[in-house]
Amino acid sequence: MWIFFIVLAIGVVASGNSLHALGAIFLAAVIVQFKGETGPWRRSFRWSLYAGLYLLAIRLFTSIVIGVPIPGTTIFTLPRLSLPSWLPGIRIGGPVTLERVSNSLQEAVIIAAVIALFGAANSVTSPHKLLRTLPAHVYQISVALTIATSIVPQFISSIARIREAQVLRNGLRPRLSSIAVPLLEESLTRSAHLAESMESRGYGLSRKRSKYRPFSFSIIDIYFLISAAIISSVMVLA
Repeated sequence: MWIFFIVLAIGVVASGNSLHALGAIFLAAVIVQFKGETGPWRRSFRWSLYAGLYLLAIRLFTSIVIGVPIPGTTIFTLPRLSLPSWLPGIRIGGPVTLERVSNSLQEAVIIAAVIALFGAANSVTSPHKLLRTLPAHVYQISVALTIATSIVPQFISSIARIREAQVLRNGLRPRLSSIAVPLLEESLTRSAHLAESMESRGYGLSRKRSKYRPFSFSIIDIYFLISAAIISSVMVLA
């Protein structure tokens, strides 16, 4: 599934088409709905959509207020601020054209689609299974990748757990700023426990892999890989 979504992300970036990006997001949503695993990482896709919408709003705001002017159909005009001579080509305010807004939205949609695809990959796969399938001779990279992919789902579960604990204490729903300190403390503690448990089990010291419940490719996995290659090729060539 990771290969599937990575290939889709490559196709979205290579095509540069916002409609293809929206179609990839819809396909990821369908896959998450039917193949999402149980666990805190299942909500990674939903939070990646929130992050994409937040990025979209920021990109639209900056394209209107700050940036390089693009000639075209003027939608409205903002008051313009004068900038120093060592910032040529950049303006704050001035005429806002339809072409500039559309180009910015297209770029933002593509970036949001890539974020959503990686969030979908987190939702349908367990980070622990990902660590078990990666080769033992690159265990340092494997650990880094696994920890990186498990940050978002663990972060989400920690927020939900801390909020629930504070609601049980005072009956009020806390703001995100009020849980920043306990969230940081729990994240650091969990990282330290993970490092200690892996060191105590001698992870990475032996080049011989354990045969305990090995994972293998199935026909469905091959179908997913072939379909990802076909979809990405169609997006690039269309």
